[in-house]
Amino acid sequence: MNKDIRAEAAASKFLFPKQVKSFLKEDFLLQTDTARQLYHNYAKNLPIIDYHCHLSPEVIARNENFRNMTDIWLAGDHYKWRALRTLGVEEKYITGDASDEEKFVKWAEAVPYTLRNPLYHWAHMELKNPFGFNKLLSGENALEVYDACNELLREPQYTPQGLLKHFKVEMVGTTDDPVDNLAYHQQVAASSLQTKVLPSFRPDKSLNLIGGGSFRNYMQQLSEASGVQITSIDTLLEALEQRVNYFHTNGCRIADHGLSSLPVAKATSGKLEKVFAAVLAGDDTEAAPHQDEFCYFILKELCKMYHQRGWVQQFHLGALRNTNARMLQVNGPDTGYDSIGDQSQAATMAAFFNALETEGQLAKTIIYNLNPADNAAFATMVGNFQQSGIKGKMQFGSAWWFLDQLEGMTAQINALSSMGLISCFIGMLTDSRSFLSYSRHEYFRRLICNIFGNDVEQGLLPADIPWLGKMVQDICYYNAKNYFPA
Repeated sequence: MNKDIRAEAAASKFLFPKQVKSFLKEDFLLQTDTARQLYHNYAKNLPIIDYHCHLSPEVIARNENFRNMTDIWLAGDHYKWRALRTLGVEEKYITGDASDEEKFVKWAEAVPYTLRNPLYHWAHMELKNPFGFNKLLSGENALEVYDACNELLREPQYTPQGLLKHFKVEMVGTTDDPVDNLAYHQQVAASSLQTKVLPSFRPDKSLNLIGGGSFRNYMQQLSEASGVQITSIDTLLEALEQRVNYFHTNGCRIADHGLSSLPVAKATSGKLEKVFAAVLAGDDTEAAPHQDEFCYFILKELCKMYHQRGWVQQFHLGALRNTNARMLQVNGPDTGYDSIGDQSQAATMAAFFNALETEGQLAKTIIYNLNPADNAAFATMVGNFQQSGIKGKMQFGSAWWFLDQLEGMTAQINALSSMGLISCFIGMLTDSRSFLSYSRHEYFRRLICNIFGNDVEQGLLPADIPWLGKMVQDICYYNAKNYFPA
């Protein structure tokens, strides 16, 4: 059986069973003639600017073939892990010591039960492109798919760099800690890869005064990376600026921050320096009462550094992280135990951006919302701080994490359209650790074309295909290309 399947895979002759013909065909999600014209003639073949993701620069630099489908498709994917846990699958088949083949089979068995979750669409889109597999995945054909796709993964076009070329990825913005030496970015930059793989500065650990021993360990790492001994807040800022400069030299033009909300603007207590010194010395007694003040002060100074260098700053807001303490101990962070939070966002965003704007230090900014109840607040917030001469300086970023599915993306697009200008929107990103997630750009492009197409059908927009096509192309590619510094 395996021999026949591998021969079929090599020839890319997977068949469309009759019962699947109505699903995931060429006009998937495109409900009108206008939508089909916009997608196929304007959006489909555009390059991709993936300005925020979690791809590993080391994996890109090494450019080694993936071991198998579990390695490329399931490893690190907490979306899939959450679904498997919901179905009661044992943890050994998710993050445990089961074999890669066993893990894949468990996932394949789960896929039919993910109907109406975006995983169902993503799974089949990722099998179709780049593997050419057009059947519905299930436990019945799990081994068939596993063997056939594993065979394809041996070929050079399925390496990390080969996949970036296949998906026409023009730029990748990875997410990198300030202490990273960026050696793999340097290696990629010196290679023949046409895709730009650029670091993004993610200083979250430096803002966590209440981190105890982990924070102290991180301060030591930052001292070593920067060559600045951190003994005070001034030396902490000096160390961070040294790393900002180092990142800038290595092509970084974007900073990113994952926060539950922007820190509250508080008057300086006068005690912050003493509290910081005490924390460095191992005394965390007063850390918690001063966490917001510390985070606000350090983050504001960082934002000034970004502005001075012409960077773009991103804020991912609204997550409630590490809710399951027991499983955090077992699996660590970022393993599927986070959810949407209900933090207050508008007042703190306004205060933080206003403080920077007042000093003339507000950089280009993207804000990402995780709670759909806050879409209107985010969509209107960006309009408060736009700037003459810069198109769409403030951006309400693409639907994020739990919301990067049809309903969530539609809600974000509608909020931005109604309260801002969708024509200035910089579009989609993967925010993923997987090289197969570029189908999310296709998903987004089909959706945006369908929204425009339905508006034309209902008489809400004129049937001016060339102009609508230009808008679609701007949203899917050109706005982002022009937004981010070279």
